[in-house]
Amino acid sequence: MPKKIGPALRSQAVRLVSQHRSEYSTERAVHVQVAESLGVSRESVRRWVAQHEIDTGVTAGVTSDEREELKRLRAENKRLREVNEVLKSATNFLRGGTRPPKPLIVAFVDQMKAVGHAVESILIALNTAGLKIAARTLRTWCAPAVGISGPAARTVSDALVEDAVRQVAFTTNAAGQRVLAPEGLYGRRKMLALIRRTLLPEAGFVAGVVRGKRPKTTVLNPADTRAADLLNRDFTAPAPDQKWITDLTYVRTYQSFTYVAFVVDCFSQKIVGWHASVKRDVELVDVPLRMALWRRGHEGTPVTRGQLIHHSDAGSQYTSVRFTEHLHLEGRKPSAGSVGDAYDNALMETINGLYKSECIRTSFFHDGPWRTVSDVEYATASWVEWYNNRRLHSSLGMISSTEFEAAHYANTEPRAD
Repeated sequence: MPKKIGPALRSQAVRLVSQHRSEYSTERAVHVQVAESLGVSRESVRRWVAQHEIDTGVTAGVTSDEREELKRLRAENKRLREVNEVLKSATNFLRGGTRPPKPLIVAFVDQMKAVGHAVESILIALNTAGLKIAARTLRTWCAPAVGISGPAARTVSDALVEDAVRQVAFTTNAAGQRVLAPEGLYGRRKMLALIRRTLLPEAGFVAGVVRGKRPKTTVLNPADTRAADLLNRDFTAPAPDQKWITDLTYVRTYQSFTYVAFVVDCFSQKIVGWHASVKRDVELVDVPLRMALWRRGHEGTPVTRGQLIHHSDAGSQYTSVRFTEHLHLEGRKPSAGSVGDAYDNALMETINGLYKSECIRTSFFHDGPWRTVSDVEYATASWVEWYNNRRLHSSLGMISSTEFEAAHYANTEPRAD
């Protein structure tokens, strides 16, 4: 079916609903029946009928003619704004008062086209400024001369690579502005893998972010009994839900320090649970554990009692009686690294570093200062969703954590497209 449905089909749908409405008990029922008979969605039929009733005066609203007029006015307003922006850029270009030479005119037009302005708007702006030039003349100037070879193959390939990188590294926000996407955090290797999955077989690179160091947050309680280290710095697992690692970090806000705890599956490096709070208590680390267990059950892969090792550092929250009892009741094996040794929980320290460098120290997931715990929660939720479902992991073969687990459960070899 074509993307744009013709007016004949819309009229037919409206007519069928009007003729057979009395045969059904509800309005939804007739919409469903008409949609199935015409091969369109029920929502499309509902919108067509509603718009028809507005156009015929049955209900109040914006008619189709008014909508088209608004669309035309918006397009005209957009073109005028674009012409005004080109005129501002042409102020210095035309400041000499004389007609610039042809190469400078072509270069200026190419420059305006590179930032997204339409050729029509550029020509209107130049004509308004007194530089008369026809569209046909401009096309002739831009066309390569006979007998002169085109640009070098390396120049063309570099331009294609740059366009490909910009296409995957930038996105458009709700205000229609072109902004850097979270994928813009990638360095050369991951950007190349992403473009191979989507656009081109080869590409250049953009500079990725550099992870910073964080202060020590592990505070040992001498009165607590610490579990043995069951991982011994082996952060690999043959299947999901065999080894979970956990740790907490902090974010400075206007309100106070906000602490964020994560639970990560060693098999896929997927974040299966997290929690943010202004209090660094047992609840901070207990909530992500409950969230992780619920999530696995909700996904249809509940964690079997006795199979899971839950590894953490020697912080007082993780060695507390309450948390240890919770692990025992759930049938999980507690494990703890030595005091003050980040290598005993190295994978979790790495993910904390990624969280700080990709989420907290950038504006992709939160634009502005960190004022309250709500700001941190909202940004963390967006980052975790991106991290689990879209972020490419080099240790997983340049695929996401969700894809890696899905390939495991499908009994297939995970690979990058």
